[in-house]
Amino acid sequence: MTIIPFTKQGFESLKKDLEEEITKRPLAVEVLKRGREMGDLSENGLYKAAKFELANIDRQIRHLKNLILYGRTSEPKDNNTVQLGHTITVETGIGKKEFQIVGEWEANPKENKISIKSPIGHNLMGRKAGETIATRTPNGFINYKILSIK
Repeated sequence: MTIIPFTKQGFESLKKDLEEEITKRPLAVEVLKRGREMGDLSENGLYKAAKFELANIDRQIRHLKNLILYGRTSEPKDNNTVQLGHTITVETGIGKKEFQIVGEWEANPKENKISIKSPIGHNLMGRKAGETIATRTPNGFINYKILSIK
């Protein structure tokens, strides 16, 4: 498996999510135990739901542990070029936008966090303030002029 890049905040959030899932597990085991004690398991809705919930928690724990195992944090070395962790202000034909460049597991367009693997994020990586890039989107090409790198 390859290294998974994260910002420092994203990696800390991942660890917090793992702790929350581990905290949920004992309660799910207890509900499963109560469901099992009710008798006939083939008709027992509580047992089936609890078993499903416990499986989801265990799956999430495994997933988060793997992300943490292969995850590496990265801090920008300088503000000369766009790197993972930077906040970028760009000018488009319709106005200014601000993006944070993050790893693919942290991306959230609603929070203006774009992945280094997304078309826009990929094209911004390594660029300097003042440069203009053209990125293909579903609506055609959009030009992004980098105004600042923080």
